[in-house]
Amino acid sequence: MPSTPKVSPGTVLRAARKSTRRQDYSSGTKRALLDNAATLFASQGYAGTSLDEVVAAARVTKGALYHHFPSKLALFESVFERLQEKTTQTIEKKISRVKDPWERATIGLEAFMEACREPQFRRICLQEAPVALGHERWTEAERAASLGIVQRTVDQLLADLGGAGDLGEAFGIVFYGAIRSASEYVADADDPDLAAAHVQATIGAILAGMRLLPSIGEASVPEAG
Repeated sequence: MPSTPKVSPGTVLRAARKSTRRQDYSSGTKRALLDNAATLFASQGYAGTSLDEVVAAARVTKGALYHHFPSKLALFESVFERLQEKTTQTIEKKISRVKDPWERATIGLEAFMEACREPQFRRICLQEAPVALGHERWTEAERAASLGIVQRTVDQLLADLGGAGDLGEAFGIVFYGAIRSASEYVADADDPDLAAAHVQATIGAILAGMRLLPSIGEASVPEAG
């Protein structure tokens, strides 16, 4: 049998370094594209931003862009998903610092209202995404990013009140719908700061009313039919 050629440790190390440099370069290129695309989409909108502008701002070639993103829509969707993920992580981090469920709900709402007033999130996630991605795709993505944290928050509130029986999921959906509508209200407002303050006051009043209820779990549910 022919002997297997021996590969020196130095050759393996050089190959590993070369591979790592390629990976670092690719990662850096993708990050530069996403960062610059986010800036352009936020300032000019989806329709008003060209891929030529993105690659020029990122200082990469068109081929490098297409290596990572097959189309402008794919690039936009990646920017959108990254912003959604970052916002969710920020909210999770803030509410994880407190134990009281009512305080957690208040802090979470404040953090989300702050995100809705942040220029990139406001323009890209709340104003441009429903048009660029289509309402159905946007709704699906937004729900995937937000419903979980809303449901967990609501479940904690209901548990503090002794539970809600079979109504837990319904409470989660209702609160999710309210917060989603509130985000659109803030994003489209002439004065987002004032709109956010009104939302926080309104939902705060709802939470205060819930906290006074003797029991939600004993609420009667009408039978179907």
